[in-house]
Amino acid sequence: MITEGWQIMNHDFDFDTGDRVGYARVSTEREQLQQAGCVRIFAEKITGAKRNRPELERLLDYLRSGDVVVVTRLDRLARSTRDLLDIAERLRRIGSGLWSLAEPWADTTTPAGRMVLTVFAGIAEFERSLIAERTRRGHEAAQARGVEFGPKPRLSDEQLSHSRAVVAPDGSDVRLLSQTERGSMAHFSLAPGAISKAVAHRTIEEIWFFLGGRGRMWRHLDERKEVVDVHEGVSITIPTGTHFQFRSDSDEPLQAVAITMPPWPGAGEAYEVEGIW
Repeated sequence: MITEGWQIMNHDFDFDTGDRVGYARVSTEREQLQQAGCVRIFAEKITGAKRNRPELERLLDYLRSGDVVVVTRLDRLARSTRDLLDIAERLRRIGSGLWSLAEPWADTTTPAGRMVLTVFAGIAEFERSLIAERTRRGHEAAQARGVEFGPKPRLSDEQLSHSRAVVAPDGSDVRLLSQTERGSMAHFSLAPGAISKAVAHRTIEEIWFFLGGRGRMWRHLDERKEVVDVHEGVSITIPTGTHFQFRSDSDEPLQAVAITMPPWPGAGEAYEVEGIW
């Protein structure tokens, strides 16, 4: 279906009353545009794949009904057929024309040029309909194979704030905060004076960030063993297979937020090991 805007493109404007205004992507195009009779030229100062084209926007603000935008080639003006059609539609609304020096057929000041761009618009609309149809068929085929679409169920913010804390395999209180397909985040709390069980993880790794309290963390991986002081602002890593144990040494709970990658798989992930305390 051809849009209403492109149907209106077939209406005639009086382009004899306006000026020719050039648009260039590089300064070397200026001479060609001047020879084409452009009274003013807008040239971008940055070339390449930059998305922002400030001079093009300035040109569109400058144009008046009856003016004609002149370019050396259409690819200097637009990055795609859809982009070209969008720009041509903006020119139509202003009452301005478009003329490409390298593509004589792209001249909307003539009935033939307007007809060609109208055909392009129809082709672009046809391509979009084909893509939509292929997407729909692929979606239906995937559903027939049992693929589920849509966001994964998750707790809302209100539910998360009231989610029940459970006892982790190491003995600390843990509350799930959020989870995605690739990771999860939980809040850990160990009571004042308490010592966790020494454990290790089978498949996951974690990053801990301590929020409050003071204590110590023991880690053992391969030949490396260490005990580090932990308190608010300290962040530590627990790679897969690390034996670790922690304790709370202050009058307030030792609290941390932990990122688990991949998400916590459930019972059996952690197993007890011999600890230091």
